[in-house]
Formats: sequence, structure tokens, C-alpha cells
Amino acid sequence: TGVRTLGAMVTHHLLDSLAIHPDLEGTRIADVGTGAGFPGLPLAVANPARHFTLIDSTAKKIRFVSHAAETLGLANVTALQARVETMHPAEAFDTVVARAIAPLPKLLAQVRGLVAAHSRLLAMKGRWPEKELEALPSSWRLVGSRELTVPRLGEARCVLVLALAVD
Repeated sequence: TGVRTLGAMVTHHLLDSLAIHPDLEGTRIADVGTGAGFPGLPLAVANPARHFTLIDSTAKKIRFVSHAAETLGLANVTALQARVETMHPAEAFDTVVARAIAPLPKLLAQVRGLVAAHSRLLAMKGRWPEKELEALPSSWRLVGSRELTVPRLGEARCVLVLALAVD
């Protein structure tokens, strides 16, 4: 990502990850496309009573996340190597978080197997994604959104809160 200094890492990864903390719901949280564990690891540290499943398709990334969680003593983290679009857990997640992994229509299709009527998807975005929202499938609805305030970031950030459209 070009983030090289400790200060930039704290701002761009740690503080950015924690910015969605107030938006989490429930106790079962999935972080899809976790990469190096953001936002899942910082959120797991801040929420020891919730369980976080950090998902990525790349084995090397999941090995790192697993090692980091173990080093940090995070018993509330499961690192899982999987392609999210093929997952259909027995119990849906309460909240699914996604940080800059795909345009909204593609992301919604990928996470469909992880959610149920009660679930929320927190899609972290940069600028307001007007065109992506225009292409919002009818099976989903936008239930909330807000600008994210990340100290010293100097970039536009927002979170979209989405849910399945239930008749």
C-alpha cells in the first residue's frame, strides 16, 4: 500500500480499522479479505467478548494472521483460508466487515453465503461510492452510512451498512 512509516501504519491500518468499532453488531464477526489482519485484528483486541473469523484466500496471509493472533493472545480470533464466495457456514455471521476488497455489487455477491436476515455488512470505502450504490442489487438495502473520522489520515473514508432486503 506504500505505507512505510510507523506513524502511517498506525493511521492507515490501526486507526482506520478501529473507526468502524461503533458499527459492529452481535458476537460473530467475519472479516473478509483480511489480508494482514485489518480490520479484524485491531477490532478483536478492542472486543474480547466477540469472536472474529478472519478470512482470506491466500495461505501466506492466513499463516501471518494466525501467528499474529497467537502472539497477541487473541483467543477470540479464527484465521481461515477460504474463498469467501464458496463459504456457507451453518450459522450466519452477525456482522461481516470488508475493507476495500471489491466494488459493492461484486462484494455483495461474494458474501451472500455468510449472511442472513439479521446480519449487517460493513463496507469500508474511500469516497462516497455513488456509482456502486446505483448498481445495488434489489436483494440488498442500504440501512445506514457515515463518514469515518480517522485522525491524521487526510483522506475521505466512509462506511456503508447494508442488509439483505427482506419482504
